[in-house]
Amino acid sequence: MQPYLYTIISQKRLNDMLNCLYSCLNLPIQALDEAGNTLCGYGAAAPFCTQFKKILAESEAGKEGCRELHTKAAQRAMELGESYVFSCHANLNHIIFPLVNKDTLFGAILIGPFLMDEPDSTMLLDIAKRYSLSTEKILDLYESTGSVRIISPDMATQISRLLSYTFTPLIPTAIQQLSDSRSKIVQQSRINESIQMYKSAEAIQGQTYPFEKEKLLIRRVKERDIQDSRRVLNELLGYVLFEGGNNLNIIRSRAIELCSVLSRAAVEGGANTEVALKISNNFLQELNSTRSQEELCHELQKTVEFFIESMFVKTSGKNSEIIKNAVQYMTQNYNKPLTLEETARHVRLNPSYFSSLFKKACGSSFKEYLNYIRIEESKNLLTNTNYSIIDIAIAVGFEEQSYFTRVFKKYTGLTPKQYRN
Repeated sequence: MQPYLYTIISQKRLNDMLNCLYSCLNLPIQALDEAGNTLCGYGAAAPFCTQFKKILAESEAGKEGCRELHTKAAQRAMELGESYVFSCHANLNHIIFPLVNKDTLFGAILIGPFLMDEPDSTMLLDIAKRYSLSTEKILDLYESTGSVRIISPDMATQISRLLSYTFTPLIPTAIQQLSDSRSKIVQQSRINESIQMYKSAEAIQGQTYPFEKEKLLIRRVKERDIQDSRRVLNELLGYVLFEGGNNLNIIRSRAIELCSVLSRAAVEGGANTEVALKISNNFLQELNSTRSQEELCHELQKTVEFFIESMFVKTSGKNSEIIKNAVQYMTQNYNKPLTLEETARHVRLNPSYFSSLFKKACGSSFKEYLNYIRIEESKNLLTNTNYSIIDIAIAVGFEEQSYFTRVFKKYTGLTPKQYRN
């Protein structure tokens, strides 16, 4: 049976495209079907990969093979809607671009493996630890690392963009419409849950607008946490809808107020002022044409996401998604002894490349940004709880009160005690 990919593009044309890319890039390239099987490709497997696949086949820890990993990476790339850079089991880098039709993955283009810096002992020791390798096997692997091509991080970014430019025309525009439909359904479900929560509360008429939730939303936007920003926004919208009885004019008024507040939050978080104003103006224009509370709520949610996106303008779309994933991971784990290496593993990137990418996107180092998240959370605890300063320091991830105090003063100009008073 003919692979579905060949009903979208002819086998000859696909081969010609891959051959052109391989001739220009001199990196292995493959076309995969929806199950991760190779349909065609150019470039021989590196001896390093051949040796590692044998290790993977023999190891209990290697139950997930290359095909399964490639399929997962393609699924992740489909979620992003563009090229995705990832590391394989052997800590080698790859770039994958999803081929999608009617919200269904039917194949992918895979480039790699390659490295983005010289192989070192850390790379091999990590492999040895995970797969319990003997010294002899480690040395054999080390000798074959020279067979893997090294390219710069910037070149990897440019190759990712090249794949997107080359294969995006194969993706129908209906994907965005389907994505919006799913997003609206999910959002309305979350808002309805919030409304039910307010309905079950006692004497709702005596309650005032939840400004604390608004402050939390502002903080989450500044922290670039899209997932929690959505959650808090929908809780706020639940209150507005319940209080206003689904009155569209009341919702519009609150939405305009929120847009103004969030625009300032985005600028304070690093967004360009002109970009933030443009996002705000676009939302106000959309607001005039919306005819349902569902559309209005969805436009506001997209605007919140645009504000957060505007704080990542220094990176490409693909890298922006990776950094957002990393920031979300940091906001979920800031109270632990989190390291750059652990976060880089989470987003499947080389630590040095991730560090460079993160600083370019966020304007600060990984450590500085992690401390920023911790200080923002500590400010909330200092204001709203009676916990001791040492307890708050430990709760947000600092091991010593003295270091917490130094960092807090650096970010706020005050000591924790002065801030609380």
